[in-house]
Amino acid sequence: MFSQGGLSLEQAPPISVVMKFFITASGFGLLLGLYLFANSIGIISHNSYAYNVTITHFLALGVMASFMFGALFQMLPVIAGVVIKMPTKKSMVAHVLLLLGVLLQLLAFNSSIPLLYLFSAIILGAGLLHATTLMVKELAKVQDHSSSSKGMILSLSSFIVAILLGIYLLLTLGGYIKGDAFEQVKEAHYSFALFGWVSLLIVSVSFQVVEMFYVTPKYPSIMSKYLVTSIIMLLLLKLMAIFTLLPTVGIDLILSLLFIVYGAITLHRLYKRKRPTSDATVWFWRLGMGLLIISMSITALGTLTSIDQGLKSISYLTFIGFALSIVFAMNYKIVPFLTWFHLSNQGYIEAPMMHDVIHPKKAKIHFYIHVAMLIIWAMVILFNVAMLDILASLLVIVSFGWLLYHLVGAVKKYNYTQKHTEKMEW
Repeated sequence: MFSQGGLSLEQAPPISVVMKFFITASGFGLLLGLYLFANSIGIISHNSYAYNVTITHFLALGVMASFMFGALFQMLPVIAGVVIKMPTKKSMVAHVLLLLGVLLQLLAFNSSIPLLYLFSAIILGAGLLHATTLMVKELAKVQDHSSSSKGMILSLSSFIVAILLGIYLLLTLGGYIKGDAFEQVKEAHYSFALFGWVSLLIVSVSFQVVEMFYVTPKYPSIMSKYLVTSIIMLLLLKLMAIFTLLPTVGIDLILSLLFIVYGAITLHRLYKRKRPTSDATVWFWRLGMGLLIISMSITALGTLTSIDQGLKSISYLTFIGFALSIVFAMNYKIVPFLTWFHLSNQGYIEAPMMHDVIHPKKAKIHFYIHVAMLIIWAMVILFNVAMLDILASLLVIVSFGWLLYHLVGAVKKYNYTQKHTEKMEW
């Protein structure tokens, strides 16, 4: 099943390593929904900049970084054959610093207290750099890289660049440095975070996961060999262009087209899968790829002609929808499997089957909630109706609350099985 010869209990980190990141990510998503709801009914007041950066970093760090770190601690042994020593201790350091750092950062955005910017830069920066450099060092030891493992290195390296640029931005906002290149650094920060970290990691993982989970034809060799490298080269060219004040329109256009092609080919691969049965995770993947194509099509259009702010906002919404769709798909695959895998390998006779951990019908309900949330947010952008804003915020709460409930339920089933069921003696 796996290119590196499968997964053994000795290679796999404890399930708690993965679940604490997933539960934290869902918790941040729930907090985001509450923040949006409070804004929609006028409980909180803020300027538009604080509102926008708060939402962005709720999603990028609180939700996406937490989900992706949890997934990477689990998937590095599977996809790259990398075994992180003392994963519980090392993941705990990253988890605590990430949790505290994100909260401090969000407080800083909404209070503008200089000391909060400083503390968040130190604590959040330390947590993120600890996790990313740890993984990059381990991946660098791999002798024979697959397209996925190579892409992971480049994705994590991009995240390191984004982190360092983000620290610069925080220190500038706190008044600790002049920040003469603030606007250029901000553009580079977002480019490396969104295209280099989030998108590139999804692309890299999909080269193996889509084929493995859904028994699809392989991606074209030219794509698996050169897409990741091409995206990184374009990001580096964009970085140079930004700081030399040269136009980046051509680079943005090519990046958008590459992601459109990737999304279309992934959709085609899912259509050609050998197992005709469909579940919610397939739906999430299809939705994610469709949203990526829409987002990048709008971005490409924006490089060729002027587009209004509403259309730009739709491109941001569809990109967020793309990233969350893939994250939700991976959650509903990883969590039931890990629960069953760890318990059965520990010898528990009555270990719950994957469907008993999180039933596929529950994932389908979440898919419908997720789609409804995206549709209502699109209507908010297009029509700016206050009641729709409230409804959209409530759907964010319901979406992440639904996932959080079932993740906590999986942990409870795991603990219950260990305490109350018979264990086979080897």
